[in-house]
Amino acid sequence: MPKYFTSETLFDIDGKQNRLKELDSIIAKDGFWDNPDAATPLLKERTFLVGRLEGYQALLTDLEENELLASMAAEEGDNQILAEVETQLESLEVRLHAFSIDMMLDGEQDANNAIVSINAGAGGTDAQDWAEMLLRMYLRWAEQRGYVTEIIDYQPGDEAGLKGATFTVTGEYAYGYLKTESGVHRLVRISPYNASGKRQTSFASVFVYPELDSRIVIHIEDKDLRIDTFRASGAGGQHVNKTSSAIRITHMPSGIVVQCQQEKSQFRNKEMAMKVLRARLYQSEKQKQDAEMQQLHDSKDDIAWGSQIRSYVLHPYQLVKDHRINMEIGNVSSVLDGHIDPLIEGVLLSGLG
Repeated sequence: MPKYFTSETLFDIDGKQNRLKELDSIIAKDGFWDNPDAATPLLKERTFLVGRLEGYQALLTDLEENELLASMAAEEGDNQILAEVETQLESLEVRLHAFSIDMMLDGEQDANNAIVSINAGAGGTDAQDWAEMLLRMYLRWAEQRGYVTEIIDYQPGDEAGLKGATFTVTGEYAYGYLKTESGVHRLVRISPYNASGKRQTSFASVFVYPELDSRIVIHIEDKDLRIDTFRASGAGGQHVNKTSSAIRITHMPSGIVVQCQQEKSQFRNKEMAMKVLRARLYQSEKQKQDAEMQQLHDSKDDIAWGSQIRSYVLHPYQLVKDHRINMEIGNVSSVLDGHIDPLIEGVLLSGLG
């Protein structure tokens, strides 16, 4: 059995086959087509399942054919055929890896766009600088994957970096990939803001929300909202408006606060802030039903030592370590330049994503 076909993957295949049979039974019933709004998501799910199962079967078929060809070539001592089979198996290994990643991206909201929030934690100016480094890392990652990003809130730091930022990532499975990045990120380096050149540990939190499908309705009462307007602010004239177009919305029952100040239009800022609020309210409700996600959400309150999911060490050695899966990468510069796919895929394949 190929190493990427884990027991979890195989169990999921069985589940997908059973779900496909269930959907076929529902679609075959009289009256199914009478309600197009109800039929559309079920047909979309069926198409998704058929694609996954056909991909799985194609991989198994190719594997069996190559194993048979290799066995025959070995018996006949045909080294040329064996070399060709080896090349085919290397290609198959790549396909298996990609398929395994795809299999892990089947959560209810995994295919959605993502909303990412970054906040500086313990560490003062260094932490604010670290938060901006993380923002650049994720923007670079998104650019490399062909995703579209939009910064909807940016709160500059007192001296450097940023206190907090929120941005959207638009593209297929953006949330499925980026959800693995939620948690506290730790940086260890010689501080450029310390005259004595001492080593500094800084922290920043990352939390990722799915941008909701238009079919998902989150009911928000106007009476539950406090909406404040203010002038956007930023160093060097960036993000500064001459009018009070920035919007801050407080959802009083939950205490969730969101804001948007990147657009010149107050209407547009309010629209974006409400989108973020709906996503956060949805995620909050979902977390109440998911103990693991609730624990992760609660950890945001302590953006400091002991709660990190990943460490980035620049001194006294160079290393990025994901503490959830014990994966280590020595090329820190590459990671900070957005090459984080090995870390994301490692978490997805571990089943922790």
